[in-house]
Order: sequence, then structure tokens, then C-alpha cells
Amino acid sequence: MLDFDPGGPPVPAWDKGPPIAIARHFAALPPIAAEHRELFWYDWGPVFYRGRLNGTARVLGIASDPGPTERLVGRTLVGDAGQRVQGFLAKIGLTSTYALVNAFPWAVHPSDSSKARKLLEEPDQLAWRNRFYDLVTDSRLEAIVAFGQNAQAALALWERAPDVPVVEIPHPSSHDAAELAARWAEAVTTLRAVVAPDPDGDATGPNYGAELAEEDYARIPPGDLPYGVPVWIGDDRWGRTSTPRHHNPIKRSTDDADHAMVWQAPQG
Repeated sequence: MLDFDPGGPPVPAWDKGPPIAIARHFAALPPIAAEHRELFWYDWGPVFYRGRLNGTARVLGIASDPGPTERLVGRTLVGDAGQRVQGFLAKIGLTSTYALVNAFPWAVHPSDSSKARKLLEEPDQLAWRNRFYDLVTDSRLEAIVAFGQNAQAALALWERAPDVPVVEIPHPSSHDAAELAARWAEAVTTLRAVVAPDPDGDATGPNYGAELAEEDYARIPPGDLPYGVPVWIGDDRWGRTSTPRHHNPIKRSTDDADHAMVWQAPQG
């Protein structure tokens, strides 16, 4: 093994995985009871996080559950919704000091989301999730953002939640474009007053307009992604600007949505 830098092209940063204590906690995730697994794309397994798990996060973002892109990449909030969240973080000046987690580590069938919500109170799941949230936050946390109803329900059940400002806003995949933009704009204004920007961040840029536009998206930083993923992962601008427009290059198969996906790469 080389113990010096032999030179050559720069190597991009990548996420080297969770600290060992958190990896052990991930391995101890209790299963969903068999009678409730039909509410989830359960056989694909869990996806846990994106961002900093070492206590340096100054904002904790809680969303609902991972989607197809998140499952194949192994990090949460990296698809269309995640790129909207990254744009949100950029508006408050954050480039790295955040941790993004979910209410559910398994993907929920959208039509079953309200049915699944009661499982957030299941004792084993509740204890595991709250301990996870405890492990990734400390006194450096400055705010919590809960995206959508499942996240807000999970936050309400977090007994030892830090005493920091909380904003509860629509999930990034909300179909009410006007409400989404308005509520997110209010949250940006609130958070700019309580969260210090990262040294390379900028919290003075434009806020949201009447609806989210392309400039409100941001690509997922390579440092949030595992080594070896395609270079275009985390930046779906090519799909959003294509004809016909599409927001996610990874979709569940219409033949077997529970067990198959279709993944499209950009040409060139």
C-alpha cells in the first residue's frame, strides 16, 4: 500500500459510509411485521441517510421514505425530490453540514402512505428510529426541517429531539406547486435567521418564486454519494430539460413494480 501521494489527477470526494457505531445500529434495524410488508417495496431493503453522520450536521432534514433512485444509489434524497432539497439547503447557505434521514427506511407505496403512518408508533421501529436520530445529532444542531406528514409524525414521536427551531413544510414531491413554493420560501426566510451558512455557502441568493423552477434545483454533491456511481447521478437536469420531460431516470417496472426497476442513462 502506498503511504504517499504519487501525483496524478485529483480524486473527487465520496461518502465513505457511516461511522462504525451507526453502521451497527443500521444492522440492528428491526423488520416490519410480515402482515404490514405489503405497504412497502420491502424486498428492496432499507436506505438510511445522506450527508454527515458524525455530529457535524447543523440542520437535520427528515423526509418520508426512499424512492427508486435512492434504492439503487444507496443514499436517500438523491433523485428529483432530493435535488429539490439540495436546492433548499443551498438557499440557506449549506453545502455540507446537514444530515438527511427518513421517517421510514423502506420505500412506501404512495397509495399506502397514510396506512403505513401508524407503524411509526410501533415500539421497535420507534425506539430504533429515535436512537438513530439521537446518534446523528448533537449540540451543533441549529434547526430541524420536517418534509411532509410522515416526517412530521416521526418528529413528533422523537422524545429527545433537540431544543432547536423546527420548520414543517410540504414534502418536495408535493403536487401543490404553489403551496410548496410559498411554504418553502417562508422556511428559507426563517432558517436564514437561525442557521449559519457554511464557509463556501451563500444564503443571500434569490428565494423561491410562485413555483419551483430549474434554478431552484441543485445537484447532489459527490461527497454525499458512494464511490463508483455514474458521474451523472444526482443531477437530472438532462431529464427535466428533455422532450418529453421526465424527472427521474429510475422508475419501477410496470411488469413487477415490487421487484424490478428500469434505469435510463443520458446519451453522451
